[in-house]
Amino acid sequence: MTTSPRPTALITGASGGIGLELARLCAKGNHDVVLVARNRDKLEEISKYLSGMYQVRVEVLPADLREPGAPASIMEEIGRRGLAVDVLVNNAGFGEWGLFGRGDPQRQLDMIQVNITALTQLTRLALPGMVSRRRGRILNLASTAAFAPGPLMAVYYASKAYVLSFSEAVGNELRGTGITVTALCPGPTRTGFADAAGMRETNLFNSPAVMDAAPVALAGYRGMMRGRAVVVPGIANKLLVLSIRLGPRWLVRRISRWLQERRRE
Repeated sequence: MTTSPRPTALITGASGGIGLELARLCAKGNHDVVLVARNRDKLEEISKYLSGMYQVRVEVLPADLREPGAPASIMEEIGRRGLAVDVLVNNAGFGEWGLFGRGDPQRQLDMIQVNITALTQLTRLALPGMVSRRRGRILNLASTAAFAPGPLMAVYYASKAYVLSFSEAVGNELRGTGITVTALCPGPTRTGFADAAGMRETNLFNSPAVMDAAPVALAGYRGMMRGRAVVVPGIANKLLVLSIRLGPRWLVRRISRWLQERRRE
């Protein structure tokens, strides 16, 4: 296998928001990057920008992580292109607002496939190579949602709780191997997520705690490179997580429900 002298970072959900910012930071940090998302045209545009700006190798790999076979196909294609994954950024994910019992069952299953199953598969497939090289960084996108139940976004919140727990556990298992796992837990962030999930009018996304994608990604990138287990960007989000941990569960549920409710005019 012919490999690049630079480490390679694989970023899912790289066509916008936090994923795009993380791809930029990896390229700026002298990583070759593999961009994964559904929109080929957008990825090609980003590829031209990153390769021109940072003089690194940029590979475009369009894929739909809702498809069960996508993670294996991604890793096979990376191998065919002579690359090894040194940094894995599992950023892809989505949510949906509304009562669980009224939601689209297929969309709920797709959410589990992308947020949980694909993330788990990609981590498992990338890990043997990292272990053999005794180096690697894994960054998994969790959320402040990981710390609480989420009425009106039940599946999404539960999926992020999995990501946080999984990341911490695997990171502990890998102590002393040269490989670290970091869970990035942002709060509400200005990306396309809120519009796609139908959350633009919720109390959560109309609070002062909303952050831009760039500082969230920077906190995650720095935490990943330092090998931190959990990163919660922003003072407001840190205080929120602390209050969740200290508060009684009945109160946590009520506050979480209020945050997800749409504003009343």
